[in-house]
Amino acid sequence: EDKGTSKSEKITITADKGRLSEEEIERMVKEAEEYAEEDKKVKERIDAKNGLEGYAYSLKAQVTDEKKLGGKIDEDDKETIEKAVKETIEWLESNDEATKEELDEKKSELEKIANPIIEKVYKAAGGAPPGADGGADGATEEDDDFNDHEDL
Repeated sequence: EDKGTSKSEKITITADKGRLSEEEIERMVKEAEEYAEEDKKVKERIDAKNGLEGYAYSLKAQVTDEKKLGGKIDEDDKETIEKAVKETIEWLESNDEATKEELDEKKSELEKIANPIIEKVYKAAGGAPPGADGGADGATEEDDDFNDHEDL
């Protein structure tokens, strides 16, 4: 009601137009359930790819930083890691559709090259290498936190 002129108008809103019918909702829910498994596999593959890529670039950064790993390893070990990282990154770029299993295998290969070198540095420094506290995979507490999220 307009208080100045005392005129009033009524508006009626109906819920019919633009709404989804029960059948449409049921169809959409069914489709979502059908694609859930495929979505889960895609997510796992992307997570594996991101894990490998992150690990490779992290190693690259550590090896090239003289204040970090780069200043603590000899030239041969440095070249070994740099070569392995370069090959891994090139493999990633040319295998964009790699499966989760292939990505996990490639990460394992890179870890088999890098971990003994990193362990040697920690032993020389008198400390324990990452993962030596019982975590055989070398995962850090940060990695555990990252992997403890709920799937969407």
